[in-house]
Amino acid sequence: MAADILVYAEHKNGSVKRPSLEAATAARRLAAALGGKVSAVVAGPGASDAAGALAKYGVSRVLTLDVDPHDANALAVSLADLVGKSSPAAVILSHGTRGRDIGPRLAGALGLPLASDCTALEVDGGAIVARRPEFAGKAIATVSSPGATMLATLRPNAVPAEEAPVETATEACPVVAPSHGLGAVLKEVLEAAEKKIELSEAGVVVSGGRGLKGPENWHLVEELASALGAATGASRAVCDAGWRPHTEQVGQTGKTVAPQLYVAIGISGAIQHLAGMRTSRYIVAINKDPEAPIFKVADYGIVGDAFEVVPRLTEAVKAAKAHA
Repeated sequence: MAADILVYAEHKNGSVKRPSLEAATAARRLAAALGGKVSAVVAGPGASDAAGALAKYGVSRVLTLDVDPHDANALAVSLADLVGKSSPAAVILSHGTRGRDIGPRLAGALGLPLASDCTALEVDGGAIVARRPEFAGKAIATVSSPGATMLATLRPNAVPAEEAPVETATEACPVVAPSHGLGAVLKEVLEAAEKKIELSEAGVVVSGGRGLKGPENWHLVEELASALGAATGASRAVCDAGWRPHTEQVGQTGKTVAPQLYVAIGISGAIQHLAGMRTSRYIVAINKDPEAPIFKVADYGIVGDAFEVVPRLTEAVKAAKAHA
């Protein structure tokens, strides 16, 4: 088996998404330990622009596929053919919406296991080892695939993207996916009307819970998030109550986030919520109940009324930025 690592790089109009740059960074470290190189697959238009960005992160070869990146079926089939021919040591995708869709399809097509939502990838004794949380984050599983290609999706923000420029060659790959018999046909892609920071990819997240008492008070979360340049999240109880859409739900049955900073406002800290955010680099909890479970995982805790604390914190952030 080759020592090279293959990355599926997501992009939008040639602009590579940050989680894919993180995956490229993880791939570069693995390849360096194995004595191999990093290749990346880019689908759809904008490949040349994406190649330039990927070269800055250690990708020495970019393979382009003339497949709509939203067509998970066709993309998985073409990727499976490419992996079958090159037998890389590992294939890494970001554990975002696309990676969660393509990864299992690719694993099924290749007949290989998939290590999903990994928080670490490393080489141990010449074998690639993946570490991923299980049982709502209460345990960390160590997974390897000796003698076979390791398929893994990497949790956004688990590995910081680090530049390491190299010369990159770009080449087109043949598309092997049939135009029919795929089970689904992509007809249209609708862009979100409102441009917001993607929750699962955000470096800073501000989330609110039932402690805010009602949707009319959600402006406290939004104002602090705006001051911090953060995405907004919510607990399951808030989403179930209809205060916020389920696309903002953080937790075991919602989205898993791992930002550099996670601010929890009025969230008690049920295990289901902790499963979706406990791997955040720094956690700040604001709750008037000093016994709230959220404080057990928080790096910094503020015991107080959110209606008094959050406005003052927002003003402090704005003042700090004004004098920066």
